[in-house]
Amino acid sequence: MSADSAAVEIVDLVKAYGSRRAVDGLSLHVPRGGVLALLGPNGAGKTTTIEICEGFRRADSGVVRVLGLDPIADAEQLRPRVGVMLQDGVGGYTAATASELLRLFASYAADPHEPGALLEVVGLTDAGHTPVKRLSGGQRQRLSLALALVARPELVFLDEPTAGMDPQARRGTWELIRRLRVDGVSVVLTTHFLDEAEQLADTVMVIDAGRVVAQGSPAELTRAGAEGQIRFRAIPHLRLDLLVLALPAGSQAREPEPGRYLVTGEVTPQLLATLTAWCASQHVMAEDLAVERRTLEDVFLDLTGRELRA
Repeated sequence: MSADSAAVEIVDLVKAYGSRRAVDGLSLHVPRGGVLALLGPNGAGKTTTIEICEGFRRADSGVVRVLGLDPIADAEQLRPRVGVMLQDGVGGYTAATASELLRLFASYAADPHEPGALLEVVGLTDAGHTPVKRLSGGQRQRLSLALALVARPELVFLDEPTAGMDPQARRGTWELIRRLRVDGVSVVLTTHFLDEAEQLADTVMVIDAGRVVAQGSPAELTRAGAEGQIRFRAIPHLRLDLLVLALPAGSQAREPEPGRYLVTGEVTPQLLATLTAWCASQHVMAEDLAVERRTLEDVFLDLTGRELRA
């Protein structure tokens, strides 16, 4: 697929600071209208990668195309088409009110969203006349999101978009990102909230030490390389040897305590149907049946380690 047909195309990106490579041969592809979540521990190279895409830093080597354009050489053409939500929020405009700041940014755009309507969308109508310096951290994040969207961008970069938000505001932001995707807006987000990536992203890329260590859909990443498991309750001492014979190859079954059962293997509709059919053939009711899988957090920790890093 050509770079012109992609929202973001990166090939063999390298960025070094002294002897340390913050980004070390990274490649990624974001299709138009897609949502990519970039995950990684602190210092993995996420923010550097995003800042190069935004044109705030120069790559040492590699190819970077954003909406088919070079973010440095074609910055004047590119900037009106891209929205950027920075980690540090709204910058130095702390004396202005939320409404004033959004109207200012709207005045720079050819076809902006109506500022009042956008404040309502991000849940800041009641805070519209509040100076930015008096907004809470979560409110500043929502204002920063509104500023990134006011010019109707084709592509938005969201750096930790829900950091500091309360659960209600966080869910509202998720819904807004889903609406952007439906409207055909491409989204690249970094987040430390792995449930956020699991909920929102078409593709998740995990990077560590500037390199890609895994990528795929949330379902692909949580399914790969790990057994699923099914738990249920029933009468004690079922003939598990017969159950295993009925289940797909590679499945196992055990009774950790009387009347409580654990079936492990690749959890598929076939496995679930076979299990329930076998129980029915034994005139047994499988109660509290629950399918459990690895979460994206499990995948992330397996790939990047479980020790805290500075």
